Amino acid sequence: MVAESIDGAGVRVRRYRDDDIAAVQAACDDPLSQRYLPMLPSPYTFDDADWWVREGSLAAFERGGGNFAIADPTTDQLIGGIGITHEQNGNGEIGYWVAPWARSRGTATAATRALTDYAFASGYGRMQLRTEWENTSSQRVALAAGFRREAVQRNSALARTGGRHDLIVWSRLADDPPGPVHRVLPDLADGRLTDGTVTLRPLDPADGEAMYGLHRDPDVIAAAYRTGPLEPAEVSRICARAGAHWLAGTRAHLAVLDTASGAFAGDIGLFDLSPAGVANLGYSLSRQWRGRGIATRAARLLSGWALAGRPDGGAGLNRLVAGTDPGNTASQQVLTRVGFTREGYQRGHLPAPGGGRADVVSYALLATDLTNSRSG
Repeated sequence: MVAESIDGAGVRVRRYRDDDIAAVQAACDDPLSQRYLPMLPSPYTFDDADWWVREGSLAAFERGGGNFAIADPTTDQLIGGIGITHEQNGNGEIGYWVAPWARSRGTATAATRALTDYAFASGYGRMQLRTEWENTSSQRVALAAGFRREAVQRNSALARTGGRHDLIVWSRLADDPPGPVHRVLPDLADGRLTDGTVTLRPLDPADGEAMYGLHRDPDVIAAAYRTGPLEPAEVSRICARAGAHWLAGTRAHLAVLDTASGAFAGDIGLFDLSPAGVANLGYSLSRQWRGRGIATRAARLLSGWALAGRPDGGAGLNRLVAGTDPGNTASQQVLTRVGFTREGYQRGHLPAPGGGRADVVSYALLATDLTNSRSG
């Protein structure tokens, strides 16, 4: 790539200069940079930055790609880094980092758009980038820059502490429409849903211990049709990857909290979303929080958001389905109070915890059901 400078929306992508060295050192020694760029030396010294600016960053240009500084267009001071690795057949891979003093203001998105557009104008046909499951900030950049989630590459990255882990692959083609990629599940307007008594917020990695305790409960295990409790590693993975699943539109997994105390009471979610706008609703409560109407409140909050139209801040889904064990009358009452209609009795629908197959009573709630209930 031959560009010396590329201007984007609020950023400048330019070649590195000697006066960038101190800023590169400070940014690349930052804990978050170290976490998501495991190939960086640790600690990252001034000598490391000096080598990168004067020598290391130049090698990509010789192979048809390029490494650039992201600069503030007003001051021309470094606020990040971005580069393209040239691959065969007109393909390229883009990577970026943002200095701590320039995060959360669209820097990476603007730079990624600018450099990707320049790459397409230079003859590239496909650009990809890869993110870690836990790095939802980078995934948001990918979506905002017009990259679509394609696949998960298993064990494709080395961890700083040893071992390997998966990466999510995102791509954009030269003839893809401009602008952000449509998201099936939008963010919650205020980051949470609440009725003043119960609060729902997206599940996060800090919920691991509470989730592990919840899913060791025999009643929760039986309702989920599992043969035993989830292992700690699986619970940690569920919590760590919940944000990525939300951005991918595959599930919305939330913690159920007592609003007054902030205590973790259970979890609830939309699972198995289909292109037709259908999702499964599922929920679990810890034993000490049952019998207080919390499940009903949580299901009503999430169902209302899921079926509300986009202009009203909802997900705009068309239909929610839920299933219960035939003997679980408490859960059936929850669904009925929320407005779900019993639709059928499915024989041998799911694996039974003790072996064999289990029957399920099925319920559904439509967006029109909520509209009709409000108008009535």
